[in-house]
Amino acid sequence: MTSDLRLLLLSNSRDPQGRYLHHCRDALAAHLRGVRRVAFVPYAGVGVSWDAYAARVAEALAPLGVAVDPVHAHDDPAGCVRDAEAVAVGGGNTFHLLATLQRTGVLEALRARALAGVPYVGWSAGSVVACPTLGTTNDMPIVHPPHGFGALGLVPFQINAHFTDAHPPGFQGETRRERIAEFLVANPEATVIGLPEGDWLDVRGDEVTLRGEHPAFVFRAGEEVQELRQDCRILQD
Repeated sequence: MTSDLRLLLLSNSRDPQGRYLHHCRDALAAHLRGVRRVAFVPYAGVGVSWDAYAARVAEALAPLGVAVDPVHAHDDPAGCVRDAEAVAVGGGNTFHLLATLQRTGVLEALRARALAGVPYVGWSAGSVVACPTLGTTNDMPIVHPPHGFGALGLVPFQINAHFTDAHPPGFQGETRRERIAEFLVANPEATVIGLPEGDWLDVRGDEVTLRGEHPAFVFRAGEEVQELRQDCRILQD
């Protein structure tokens, strides 16, 4: 990683009461302090129009004094990102997000701005896309990213957003831990952070700190799962 990174990688957007970007409001306020306008990437939205998605985010950020500039409203969305004070990438379908980022050229613009130290906020798919690949998303591959599954690579680990140990009685499908174990068999060099809802990762340069109310989990091939508590530093390299 680079010492200039300023990332806020949220597991989810809604709290248990359904309030949008409310549980992380203080963290957002601190992360976006001094920012007047954020470039918002709505490309993960599939079941909602991008205009409506941007309006929802604008409503959530208005109390912080931050306006939203949706990239899809620009003829040159990559240029919008290159000129941005801060960037936010929303959740939805991660495959649709990455495919559109690649097609529009916004992927490289996002990477360049984040590496330059511009504040980056992502939630759900917007957090997963900050990782090396899409390999640990929970989403259906409803589209195929034309240039493969390689993502922004801003952090050296994978995130599994909305991580849960829930397993309903009688359910015969794989648990989330089993899915992650499969990923690590195929990718034994990787590290996966299971990030429950209500948690986020605060990345400042080479320091990655867990924030939120719930334990998170670190998965590595051949190792016991590591449980992490709030304010725990995860990785420094």
